[in-house]
Amino acid sequence: MPPTPSGYDFDCLVFIGRFQPPHLGHLAVIHEALKRARQVIVLVGSAWQARSLRNPWRFEERHDLLRSCFDPEENARLEIAPLLDALYNDDVWVRDVQRKVRDIASPSHGKLPRIGLIGASRGQSSYYLTLFPQWESVSVPLVEGIAATQIRERLFRSPSSAADYLTTGAHHDLPPSVHHALEAFVEQSEAFQRLLEEQHLLNQYRKAWEQAPYPPIFVTVNAVVVQSGHVLLVRRAAAPGKGLLALPGGFINSHERLLDACLRELRERVRLKVPEPVLKGSLRGQRLFDEPHRSWRGRTLAEAFYFALRPEQQLPQLKPAKGGEQARWVALADLEPETLFEDHFFIIQNFLGLPADFGTP
Repeated sequence: MPPTPSGYDFDCLVFIGRFQPPHLGHLAVIHEALKRARQVIVLVGSAWQARSLRNPWRFEERHDLLRSCFDPEENARLEIAPLLDALYNDDVWVRDVQRKVRDIASPSHGKLPRIGLIGASRGQSSYYLTLFPQWESVSVPLVEGIAATQIRERLFRSPSSAADYLTTGAHHDLPPSVHHALEAFVEQSEAFQRLLEEQHLLNQYRKAWEQAPYPPIFVTVNAVVVQSGHVLLVRRAAAPGKGLLALPGGFINSHERLLDACLRELRERVRLKVPEPVLKGSLRGQRLFDEPHRSWRGRTLAEAFYFALRPEQQLPQLKPAKGGEQARWVALADLEPETLFEDHFFIIQNFLGLPADFGTP
């Protein structure tokens, strides 16, 4: 490969990850990218997601953690941008990556920049290459023994586990600045306490099913009810996702068909004042949502039904919901991914075609 006019192998290298949290394996990739490219773009996935055990840190926090690992000269060549997931549409996700790189990558001496994708393993690089054939692929040897999943598990298993990890194990897989930031997060953050509560509930959930002969697969239903530019949501009253907005829905009963379970949840959970024949006549689509990590409960499939009610001057009335959950109509313009539970924003997006890019926070 001939060098670029700037003397680097590439004008721009792109690294995509979630960085939950940034660790020494991530830094090894970025340092290699800085050696080989004039400009490095780091796209931080799962931006604008609600805090969860899988995504504990917001984009702004991960942005600052990454910046803290590099000196001023390196940071001047580093661009860090948020990337919203598109769980059920690879084409939308690819388009957003292409747009961000196009808008950020600076031209080289008036010519189109030479762009490459860099990854921490051959498998990852090969996967990205299939999605972006117009860019070259660079593979960096994987740093053995470091995984963000294991870091999160040790941090949120219990307060004592977090303390033990941060005092004895963190120096093996975390940069010093990230180590110090996580210490502050554990000691002072209300968010850490909420995530500990969710981990405790998850442990109870798993214990209830540990004697099952096979890992359980759960089936749920959700209702996407839209009228006059508003979608029907409930605010969750308890963990997991306490305080977040969610689509009405729940687990199916053993004797129910999926649509019947969805209609029952609308009657019982939100007490929607719309006759059942009208709801059935307003059904415009349905789809199974099966992203493997979509639910903290484990493998949970959701069949969602899209009801498009006829526009009216008044939105249908909602009576107080059971279980302390509060039902409400939310304007589509007010939907924010980080306020919605699990993958419910992406379910709504699938049926309504909402924009996938929310700009830089």
